[in-house]
Amino acid sequence: MSTRAIVLAAGKGTRMKSSTAKVLHELCGRPMLWYVLRALRAAGVDDILVVTNPELQDRIAEFGVAGIVQEEQLGTGHAVKIALGALPSDGSGRMLIAYADMPLVPEEMFAEVLRALDGSNALALVTARVPLPSNFGRIIRRDGSVECIVEVRDANPAQLEIDEVNAGIYAFQEPALREAIARLRNDNAQKEYYLTDTIADLAGAGKRVTPVVAADPLHVLGINDRAELAAARKEMNERICAQHMHGGVTIVDPDSTYLEPELRIGRDTAIYPNTTIGRLSEIGERCVIGPNSRLSNVRLGDEVTVRESTMFDSSAGDRTSIGPFAHIRNDSQLGEDVRIGNFVEVKQSRLARGVKASHLSYIGDAEIGENTNIGAGTITCNFDGKRKNKTVIGRDVMIGSNTSLIAPITIGDGALTGAGSVVTKDVPPGQRVAGNPAKPLPNK
Repeated sequence: MSTRAIVLAAGKGTRMKSSTAKVLHELCGRPMLWYVLRALRAAGVDDILVVTNPELQDRIAEFGVAGIVQEEQLGTGHAVKIALGALPSDGSGRMLIAYADMPLVPEEMFAEVLRALDGSNALALVTARVPLPSNFGRIIRRDGSVECIVEVRDANPAQLEIDEVNAGIYAFQEPALREAIARLRNDNAQKEYYLTDTIADLAGAGKRVTPVVAADPLHVLGINDRAELAAARKEMNERICAQHMHGGVTIVDPDSTYLEPELRIGRDTAIYPNTTIGRLSEIGERCVIGPNSRLSNVRLGDEVTVRESTMFDSSAGDRTSIGPFAHIRNDSQLGEDVRIGNFVEVKQSRLARGVKASHLSYIGDAEIGENTNIGAGTITCNFDGKRKNKTVIGRDVMIGSNTSLIAPITIGDGALTGAGSVVTKDVPPGQRVAGNPAKPLPNK
């Protein structure tokens, strides 16, 4: 039996007080819509149509799904009707309906509600038990089956005392859904077409509606404002941290460690407080990350240390040490056993095995050979006011403290620069230079 999904994302999200569409607001580095789509796909649903507003429609292709615009905001029933009109019907199949502002729904919940649609019923829906008062629509049961859902605005005092509420996740037999949607009316307080009215319609026609109670009401939290977004972000971060801890990673303080989905972190790596890791980073085994570090889109080998430093869009080989207070960025590649120390910035450079830059240096647009030592205060002067130029330093080179290397320039293997040198010309292999401008020193 085929399974398709409609995701409702057309709401304006006015309580977010933002020019950004509500479902594009991020938690743990991904838009809330991304999480809903990921969970649906993990539950086996690949044919997904998103009902959008005009502002969101321009972005929907980024998520690998189709979108259809709900031009007028006439309710959830109206949104589903628009979606069904855009989807061909084969007369069978299942239709799962979810909201795009519920990023905490686990894939298991979508799978469970689909399993509950077992052929003896027309609809299965997720419910939750919540503390009262609540703004969720109330579940009205009869003999274990759901008879109807009453929205809070339309509920009487007795119905408002019911603590089982509608979570907003539905699995319909598609033919039954199409029939019920066609009969919807808008005679309610909001003058809208409620999707929830299909429940009473189906039950009134003698068709069974099966409730599936969520194990944790937090899983079906809908996000309407920044405070709820922060609560969802905290819960998602806890899940991601727990996943890695169960996989053998030490996270000293999950409450002050901020991770994104889709990270790869090896066993016996330790992450210390106030550390952020994101954007598909891959970290090897037995690494030490933090405290007070930020990594984004990095590739680290085994036994790498990053302490109180930032690293973006770069890589480091096995046993490399970075920090404290270092900044690695713009596609820099550090080889094995490299040492980057206090207040060193590396930008778009290649450092081979064993290179050391331990103190107060800037290395930009450079290539440095094996076992070269960069003295404290050294800078590659890579910008001439119009263009960035390259510095090439060979292997086994000693760059003295406070050396300025005026690019473009090449320093040959085994060369040496004296402290405070301003090197404006290429230095042949093995030569020693010093001064401003640097000149060759006599051989001993």
